[in-house]
Order: sequence, then structure tokens, then C-alpha cells
Amino acid sequence: MRTDRTFTMLKPDSVEKGYIGAILEKINAAGFKIVAMKLTQMTRRDAMKFYEVHKERPFYGELVEYMTRGPIVAAILEKENAVADFRTLIGATNPADAAEGTIRKLYATSIGENAIHGSDSDENAAIEGAFHFAGRELF
Repeated sequence: MRTDRTFTMLKPDSVEKGYIGAILEKINAAGFKIVAMKLTQMTRRDAMKFYEVHKERPFYGELVEYMTRGPIVAAILEKENAVADFRTLIGATNPADAAEGTIRKLYATSIGENAIHGSDSDENAAIEGAFHFAGRELF
């Protein structure tokens, strides 16, 4: 399994507020190489499957609604120690707890609308990347 790639999504709130360029600039400045990227919109079925791990949690329905309300930017990023370094770059899920200068501190408004997703393990990075991208879309 690759340990130098991770998956990210700029969530609907980031796209709606016009933060795509600013967030991608932070990602590039942190040394990540974009090896796949697209603007897309998740269907309800896509969101339910992608977040299936949370289906028993009380926020699942709201999460599915949020993730389907508008387009997202899905991307696969490459860098040594990608998963851990990217989790540091995006910051805590709750932007109030996120470190200064992290993406969530700068662009998220709440736990529910937290601007960006980042894979939490190498295994999930591979699964999530394959969910959004075919092999021919990786560079």
C-alpha cells in the first residue's frame, strides 16, 4: 500500500464560498503534488456509500444532505508521509479547536461545515481515492 498518497475533498461550503484557489494554494505550499483532481457533485447514493461508516451516528443524515447540496473538489495528493502531514495541514474537525494557519481554522465555520476532508489512514486514502477516481485519472 502506498504511504505517500492521500485523498481529500473540498466540501460544498468551500466551493460555495470561492475558497478553492486559496485552499489549493495552501496544499501546494505545503509540498503536496496533485496527482488527480476534479470538480464533481456527489449523488445521495454516493454520499451514503462514502460515509457508510457513520450511518449509525446521529449526524449521518445531515452529513449526506450537506455533502450533496453542491459540488465538491476531489483530489489525490502525493507527498512523503502524506496522510499524517495532510491531517496536520487541515487541522482539527472542529475549527474552534484547529491550530492557527490550518485550513479548517481559516476556512471552516463549524464541525458540520468544516471545509475539507482528509483521509485518516493509508488504507482509507486508497479506498476513498478509488471511490472517486479510475486508474486512468491518476497521474
